[in-house]
Amino acid sequence: MTFGLTFEKMLLIGLIAVLIIGPERLPKAAEGFSRMVRKAGEYIRDTKSKMRDEIGPDLDDVDWRKLDPRQYDPRRIIRDALMEEPQPATATKAQATIMEPVAPRSRQEFSAENRPPYDLEST
Repeated sequence: MTFGLTFEKMLLIGLIAVLIIGPERLPKAAEGFSRMVRKAGEYIRDTKSKMRDEIGPDLDDVDWRKLDPRQYDPRRIIRDALMEEPQPATATKAQATIMEPVAPRSRQEFSAENRPPYDLEST
């Protein structure tokens, strides 16, 4: 994974770094950068070994290219979903009850004597 960096781009970044940092501070900055890259490599190796320990040998069998989200075309997914044969729907009793029309409730007026219901657990 190169993130689109070519040799020319890296050379240009290095030249800009030399101009910004300056020649007297450049060795210290290069040392710090190399230390950071080394630590990042160690972190990646440790993470891989921990994953292999936790998941087991099945980790090597996973085809990671299949899980790459860039391979999915939303137009194809939608087209495939629309072309599928619809499954026959069998309404259950609960679904049939939900689908029945409900009669509108009469509006109830509340007053000091006729208070609305109050649920202690909901507040």
